Amino acid sequence: MALTGDYVPSATEWVRNNVEEYEASNGERGGTLPGTDYPVVVITSVGAKSGHLRKNPVMRVERDGSYLAVASKGGAPEDPEWAANYRAHPVVELQDKAEKHTYDVRELSGDERAEWWDHAVATWPTYAEYAEKTDREIPIFLLTRQA
Repeated sequence: MALTGDYVPSATEWVRNNVEEYEASNGERGGTLPGTDYPVVVITSVGAKSGHLRKNPVMRVERDGSYLAVASKGGAPEDPEWAANYRAHPVVELQDKAEKHTYDVRELSGDERAEWWDHAVATWPTYAEYAEKTDREIPIFLLTRQA
């Protein structure tokens, strides 16, 4: 099931540019977080308030065909806006290089969250630093591909 609606690019220039490069090149350009060599995927969600399609580069944390979206926002005191989108509309499209599929989204808690958090930190150790910078528990969302 493809998401439908009007796409509204991010007001944040680096996000807008990263998504544009990624999509235009099937992830050959824009495939890393700017200034790093850490790989990203592009996730399209439906805006919680606007209903518009939103696209964000998110660190690539994958295991056995499922992905995590870690709402760290660099350790900021608040969640990134896309976290509200996932809660309101728990279906997204994820593009990993040239592959694009639809995923169901579920916010994790308890032991399952702890297990996936360890995997996220093993994939990208900076998440541990982000967790130390904030008083909030960083939300993590499990994305499972639809059949």
